[in-house]
Amino acid sequence: MVTLLDGRAIAAQVLAEIAVRATTFAAQTGRPPGLATVQAGANAASSWYVRQIERACRRANVAFALTTLPADCAPDAPVRAVAALCSQPDVQGIIVQQPLPAQVVLADVIAALDPHRDIDGLHPLNAGLLAQGRAGAIAPATPLGGLELLRRAGLPINGQHVVIVGRSAVVGRPLALLLLAEHATVTVCHTRTRDLAAITRQADILAVAAGRPDLITATMVKPGAAVLDFGINEVAGQVVGDVAADVKAVAGWLTPVPGGLGPMTNAMLLHNLLDAAERQLA
Repeated sequence: MVTLLDGRAIAAQVLAEIAVRATTFAAQTGRPPGLATVQAGANAASSWYVRQIERACRRANVAFALTTLPADCAPDAPVRAVAALCSQPDVQGIIVQQPLPAQVVLADVIAALDPHRDIDGLHPLNAGLLAQGRAGAIAPATPLGGLELLRRAGLPINGQHVVIVGRSAVVGRPLALLLLAEHATVTVCHTRTRDLAAITRQADILAVAAGRPDLITATMVKPGAAVLDFGINEVAGQVVGDVAADVKAVAGWLTPVPGGLGPMTNAMLLHNLLDAAERQLA
């Protein structure tokens, strides 16, 4: 029988630990660690995510601030907003909500971030440090959440064959680097991989982040494998992942959607914030 990996419960553990660290930081500095978010436009999914982050901040004794810009803002308005936040001493971490309006160049906004406050791990400096396996790299929160979930569930990573389906800069690629650092053997696939099923069936750990509902079915999973479903898709008014329901009959461990990796993303975002805040004190 499959064991569901309860992301909500593990995220609650992480947030409780972060709250202790945040209280210590506040005692040392006279103010709580601060997270600032920049949002341009009124994308419904983005607004929902912002609310979830604010809720996690309240639970973890972290100050939260939101800068909102209209969808028709000037192309450089988000850049200026980010630059202004980087100069504020009560802001230790900054995230930029996506998607941005069409007239805004994401790369320009990310370049304006202080890499030491880039708690989403998107700045080229952080991406480069992660690629080189160097200390001090801030990794994107979503793949970091997947790694932490495996660790806290007690699942082995060292020596395991991990197959990742998805090659995005925010999930698939950084996840591969994080797992390589844990001594896993990593294969990265995507939706254009030939005979995808033949490769996914080899995985001790299968991580799916392709953005396609029901992409992975039971016939594509090795019996007893751990399956991490990073997918968030809306189908007929319901949120579903990239992994079909029949995988429960084959997998040994599985992250549910919702309730799996989503809560872990928010928790690890605040983990990154506290790491950044404590480094800024040093």
